[in-house]
Amino acid sequence: MKIASKYIVPLVWLTLFSCGGGGDDPTPEPEPEVPAPSAATLVFPDNNEECTEGVLVSDTESQVTFQWAASENTDDYTLTIQNLETGVESSSTTSNTELQVTLNRGTAYSWNVVSSADGTNETASSETWRFYNAGVSIENYAPFPAYDPYPQMGIEVASGNISLQWAGSDLDGDTLTYTVYLDTANPPATLLGETASTSIDATLDANTVYYWQVVTSDSAGNSSTSEIFEFRTSS
Repeated sequence: MKIASKYIVPLVWLTLFSCGGGGDDPTPEPEPEVPAPSAATLVFPDNNEECTEGVLVSDTESQVTFQWAASENTDDYTLTIQNLETGVESSSTTSNTELQVTLNRGTAYSWNVVSSADGTNETASSETWRFYNAGVSIENYAPFPAYDPYPQMGIEVASGNISLQWAGSDLDGDTLTYTVYLDTANPPATLLGETASTSIDATLDANTVYYWQVVTSDSAGNSSTSEIFEFRTSS
């Protein structure tokens, strides 16, 4: 019996030692929240101006270096350029604050920059600027195609009376007039009216998809055509 107890006691202590001193695992520290990026400030090409500083590539193309100021909490910038005559957009992403892009000469464009950061899905968009990429020297420029439409592209609005609205501008400061087409067919061919204002009234049927387009003319006889805008009316 004495021999037996001699071996039992160490076993008890071994059990206590191996099971004691434990505890809950420490709670992991939460990941620090990544701050949202701020919007970039556009620098060049200038808003509502002619860009004459491009590098000529050919008679029809030139390279323009887009520039913007660095924004806070930002890792990457996505530059989006839209051809205002065709509505075609192109986007490129960079970690720098400038990007060289080849563009058509004698063409109106708009551009903006979206800031993004690693570790967050939040983004911040800059203002949208418009410019003419210089082409063959001319005395008077066509106006910018109408932009910033209401209703916005693809939204749903109530049927009945509505005021179609847009924005327009001209490098030469000429007086502008607008011819508006509204239709249920694409492209719209039905003349809604002509106006010197940047809005025009229309009456809409319910549960219908509408297409509309604005032709902007200046006092020098130049004109430009907007992209085709689209919206739907509720039932």
